[in-house]
Amino acid sequence: MKKFEVPNIYRSSLISNIKNKRKQEDKLKKDYTPTLLDFGAVQIFLARHFGFCYGVENAIEIAFKTIEENKGKRIFLLSEMIHNPQVNADLQSMGVQFLQDTYGKQIISFDELSPSDVVIIPAFGTTLEIEKILNEKGITTAKYNTTCPFVEKVWNRSEQIAEKGYSIVIHGKPNHEETRATFSHTSAHTPSVVVNDMRETIELAKYITGEKEVTQFYQEFNGRYSDGFIVEKDLQRIGVVNQTTQLATDTQAISDYLKNVMIQHYKLTKDNIDERFADTRDTLCYATNDNQTAVTGMLETAADLAIVIGGYNSSNTSHLVELCEAKLPTYFIDQSDKIISKEEIIHCNWKTKEINTIHHFLPQKNIVRILITSGASCPDAIVEDVIRKIISFYPAKINIDSLTESFT
Repeated sequence: MKKFEVPNIYRSSLISNIKNKRKQEDKLKKDYTPTLLDFGAVQIFLARHFGFCYGVENAIEIAFKTIEENKGKRIFLLSEMIHNPQVNADLQSMGVQFLQDTYGKQIISFDELSPSDVVIIPAFGTTLEIEKILNEKGITTAKYNTTCPFVEKVWNRSEQIAEKGYSIVIHGKPNHEETRATFSHTSAHTPSVVVNDMRETIELAKYITGEKEVTQFYQEFNGRYSDGFIVEKDLQRIGVVNQTTQLATDTQAISDYLKNVMIQHYKLTKDNIDERFADTRDTLCYATNDNQTAVTGMLETAADLAIVIGGYNSSNTSHLVELCEAKLPTYFIDQSDKIISKEEIIHCNWKTKEINTIHHFLPQKNIVRILITSGASCPDAIVEDVIRKIISFYPAKINIDSLTESFT
């Protein structure tokens, strides 16, 4: 896999050594047990896979090269390039301005742009409508497009099945940048509709079977279906794709549910299922899968608590928190300064985004066992900072430098 030029400020010698050693020992990625960092009074278990993915490193490399190659020019990002506060703050400190917020609200009007300006497309991609606006202003988007290749893979696969007459059901958060972009691209080729979760999927299925009146669809899925969507026709042949950072198990469950609905409603067999339902399993992102599977493996280790690190508006990170919370006390932080002391941590509720200070989060034990992972847009340097902060509260039998050398 390609190696990217990512600024050293985001790297960690400790984490790099750990990841390299695990990769050498497990080239086929079959071992999902965590890595033990034994400091004596505190034991930290790092997930097998975490941190920057291919798409994020690609985006960071392009963004920093763009800044270097365009000195003196105005440089804009359509929105947050990735969902990490440090990376976005670093870009802003270098003069990059955001045109929109995460939810598509305009911060700087497109009318203020000129052909000499540089506009970077974020890793989530963007809509065809916005691309058209930029191109009509004489702004070339292709050179500075950091769209994740795995997001583009979803678009390409959607186009392929659209050519075969299938409509698209997108499993995604309706207001997320990636979902908005994917919806725009799929809608250009075939009727499309967005479902947020299984509950909405079950309701959508009732329009397939005729259990619900067609007129209700347009109100229930208002703003989430493509122009000219005809329920009676456009739900007869479907394929499911996803926002790549969703829980892979959730997308699979949604896909399986709709597949079974089609089988029962149209009395299909395994030999003719493709007449009504397209196989789109190959659109699941490898990094999302790896990180979620690694968390599942990590959770088999007995521990007192878990800490998940990443941007609070990061979908893939939130799902890692969701997985951990189901098993043990879990704290969601975006950087080490959220660990105030051995007694207090500032935690983000992944569902409501409410920020609370949690007291006595570390148990009073002779040996405290902590599971740690991070989202796909979280720099390894931040993970190391969190580890350093935690071990500073305990007498350590080994220091970070010595531990780093032990993984060479």
